[in-house]
Amino acid sequence: MPYSGAVTAPPVSLREATKVWARVAALSFGGPAGQIAVMHRILVEEKRWIDEERFLHALNYCMLLPGPEAQQLAVYIGWLLHRTVGGLIAGILFVLPGFVSILVLSILYAQFRESSLIAALFFGLKPAVVAIVVEAVVRIGRRALKDRFRILLAALAFTAIFFFGVPFPIIVAAAGIAGYLAFRWSDQPDPTEPVVAAARPSLARGAKVLAIHLALWWGPVLLLVLMLGRGHVLVTEGIFFSKMAVVTFGGAYAALAYVAQQAVEVHYWLRPGEMLDGLGMAETTPGPLIMVLQFVGFLGAFRNPAPFPPLAAGILGSVLTTWVTFVPCFLWIFLGAPYIEALRGRRSLTAALSGVTAAVVGVILNLAIWFSIHTLFARVGEVQAFGARLLAPDWATLDPAALLLAMAAMVALFRFKLGMVPVLVGSVVLGAAVSLLR
Repeated sequence: MPYSGAVTAPPVSLREATKVWARVAALSFGGPAGQIAVMHRILVEEKRWIDEERFLHALNYCMLLPGPEAQQLAVYIGWLLHRTVGGLIAGILFVLPGFVSILVLSILYAQFRESSLIAALFFGLKPAVVAIVVEAVVRIGRRALKDRFRILLAALAFTAIFFFGVPFPIIVAAAGIAGYLAFRWSDQPDPTEPVVAAARPSLARGAKVLAIHLALWWGPVLLLVLMLGRGHVLVTEGIFFSKMAVVTFGGAYAALAYVAQQAVEVHYWLRPGEMLDGLGMAETTPGPLIMVLQFVGFLGAFRNPAPFPPLAAGILGSVLTTWVTFVPCFLWIFLGAPYIEALRGRRSLTAALSGVTAAVVGVILNLAIWFSIHTLFARVGEVQAFGARLLAPDWATLDPAALLLAMAAMVALFRFKLGMVPVLVGSVVLGAAVSLLR
């Protein structure tokens, strides 16, 4: 039965809800902001299955969780409407179009990357992605950095990850603790509101949900350990992306800052420019931007395939990465939703989140600079000074065409307020023309 407390219209059938979730998935372009807007228009304004207050309440608390907030919002609303089955249908359909799209593009990329036409298309894509990441820094910064304390947190986060390589999970944890302590020291009250009777929190139910999801989450990884050994690339990917599923606060851009450096500089699964190619794929296909991790998983296994053929290994890496990234998303909602309802109104939790969000701004700024340097320069070295790591691009390898394309994309985004898709398409067309002419 649907959750009657969340629905403002007569209960909707599961069959009809499935059709609507498929429609939402097909229209889920434009990153989390665009995806959330699509859900709001269809579910709140058009279908009136959920009211504005409940939609915003669900969104606010999905933003507290690690992972893609738009996909988790779909799971949350699906759960409110039809409990576990509804959440599964909403969440799986939300991911499915992007998974299929990225898998097909990954196969084409791996097989035909050396083609001059494919290289020309991706030449124009990378500068546009750099501009989009810079725009994300500005957009999130305006919303998150509302006082000196949060500006300081953003600056410290940037310094820690860019100059000293502090792991992203440590930055997230420290920022959350700092935000919480700042609230406590302010002596503000922390009121709570009455619990809304959704599915009442239950220890027995929670233990059952936790056991099932942990088995689903880690079962494939443990099976691969038994079959292939602890050092195999698929096992490494399963463990690495499982860790990312726990610490990816702040959305895809924040996660990519950490993944890009680890995948390129530690595991050698792909090269810097290829990370930008994958992000461009995720930006132009339906589904969460975090689907770019699927591309990373594909290339990492494709290039280290034994004992499988390269294509089979790549597909396995793609599927495994997607699995360990999104199974936890269902766990956070199905396990936590009743408790999330009970936490309504706690300002201390909001303060901790604001600290994390502020730090995420600094992390995304690191991503923007890292991507920019590796896009505009053919060779980038490193210099160690006073314990800090400094990127040292070779200025003789600066690509003027890439610089002009990035500047044009920024003008289109900031000055003319063009959407992400038109900017990407325009940059790809111009870049392909320049590359082929050269």
